[in-house]
Amino acid sequence: MKFLSAQWKHLLLANYNVQASVLEPFVPKGTQIDAFEGRVYVSLVAFMFEETRLVGIPIPFHRRFEEVNLRFYVSPKNNPSIRAVTFIKELVPKRIIPLIANNFFHENYAALPMDHCNEPNQHWYSWQNASHNRFSANIDSELALPPAGSLGEFITEHYWGYSQGPRRTLQYEVRHPQWRCCQIDDFEIDVDFAATYGDAFAFLNTQPPTNVQYAEGSPVSVSFPSYL
Repeated sequence: MKFLSAQWKHLLLANYNVQASVLEPFVPKGTQIDAFEGRVYVSLVAFMFEETRLVGIPIPFHRRFEEVNLRFYVSPKNNPSIRAVTFIKELVPKRIIPLIANNFFHENYAALPMDHCNEPNQHWYSWQNASHNRFSANIDSELALPPAGSLGEFITEHYWGYSQGPRRTLQYEVRHPQWRCCQIDDFEIDVDFAATYGDAFAFLNTQPPTNVQYAEGSPVSVSFPSYL
């Protein structure tokens, strides 16, 4: 049975080339950092949850909401062919979501005031902590499946998640079709990374991303977690 099913829509992904040493403290046990052409990436990802269900049940007032996360890419040491993600922190506007996700998946969710706009060619997501943060983009390119072997494919094609539990690492499968996407040239990232994700990521305040992508999204499902 699926733990969660939803639509993930209108994804903005800002991808930063970083030193592996920055991410090492956050690598779940039994996994290793997954690099693309020798480079390590961390991604700021903003998108909409829609039509959300837990174990097939729609939860009132929790079917549609924003999420913004900071993630990077790993693979299990016992099967390096698996492409997976792990999260530094995930932001949502609903308080019950961190309660569920942090307990079942040992993720690092937090609830903050959030807002968004999804127009045909313009998308933005915002959240409020010690400062006002906003990630926006204008879409002016045709959408297409990313070329095989491209950075776009590497960033968007991950179908497993890993998180560090109190004693063991948890793993879960994320299923969705391949996403059509495009590179974005017209974007603005006004984010206090230190306030949002910790002092280890303060350097991203002044570092431009390697690239920014838009993905239209799709239906997704997330399995119940199991131990690695």
